[in-house]
Amino acid sequence: MRHDLNLLPVFLVLMEERSVTRAAERLGITQPALSNALARLRAMLLDPLFVRERYGMRPTPKAEQLAPVIAGALAALDDVVRGQQAFDPASAAQAFTLAPNSYVEFVLMPAVVARLRERAPGVGLRLAPFGSDLAETGVTSGTTALALGRIVDPPDNVIVQHLMDDGLACVVRADHPQVGQKLTTRQYERLRHVNVLPPGRLRAGLFQALERQGLRREVAVSVTHFLAVPEMVAVSDYCATLPSLICRRLARDRRLKIVPAPVDLGTFPVQMAWHVRYRHDPAHLWLRTLIAEVVQDTAAAPAPARARRAGGAAL
Repeated sequence: MRHDLNLLPVFLVLMEERSVTRAAERLGITQPALSNALARLRAMLLDPLFVRERYGMRPTPKAEQLAPVIAGALAALDDVVRGQQAFDPASAAQAFTLAPNSYVEFVLMPAVVARLRERAPGVGLRLAPFGSDLAETGVTSGTTALALGRIVDPPDNVIVQHLMDDGLACVVRADHPQVGQKLTTRQYERLRHVNVLPPGRLRAGLFQALERQGLRREVAVSVTHFLAVPEMVAVSDYCATLPSLICRRLARDRRLKIVPAPVDLGTFPVQMAWHVRYRHDPAHLWLRTLIAEVVQDTAAAPAPARARRAGGAAL
């Protein structure tokens, strides 16, 4: 009996999504087409594979047993095939899907795009939402090339590379009536704050750092992206505690002032994650190297002169 190996990636996406609707969306096919593929998978693997439940599908014991074996086999096959392919960035014409968190999208992606335009003009990017669950980003199935941010509890089929660490600083409006070139702990606690909500399990990061230092913070408004912060801070007496490299960007806005945090709030990691199947892929390796170069150059760049005068020398 001949087996249709094209069905195996479909099986892995179904294992991650536990939903025909979501799996069809990720694979870019219709639900009837996916249902047909599932029927053929069941016939090929001689098992129901998934049992319908109220909120999705539950894999059978055989499906749970097969999943890591199939994922490993596909990764090994990809290693062999991709490792034999050459990659010429100057003539390449392909697109990568990346899932950067809002920090990486704001701080690093413009420089990545500029470097791609210079070295690989035919290579395009599609940015997908970042989540603390790597299955949601498509990284664990390999449909997304890279996740960029803070990677929490990666599965065995995902490789994680540490890129850099960043610290935290504070931003207020330039003519703030209560804040000069420094910010005391008492001032910090008396101010009201703009808080940026990272995705999922990462939400506790800054709160935990403040708790370790015994520092309280009254949150006046919570937003979902760093881009919302400058306008809110510029027209209010609010304060925002943000990553240092973001503060370095905001220091160019003359309405704003960057000051060091009143206490050491520690650092947070910036990481890059990808599926093992891309470990030896020449195009993927080239892209990872390019991003690592951008990170190194960005972290090493001096702070703008105005940021240093505003007390941001440590940014």
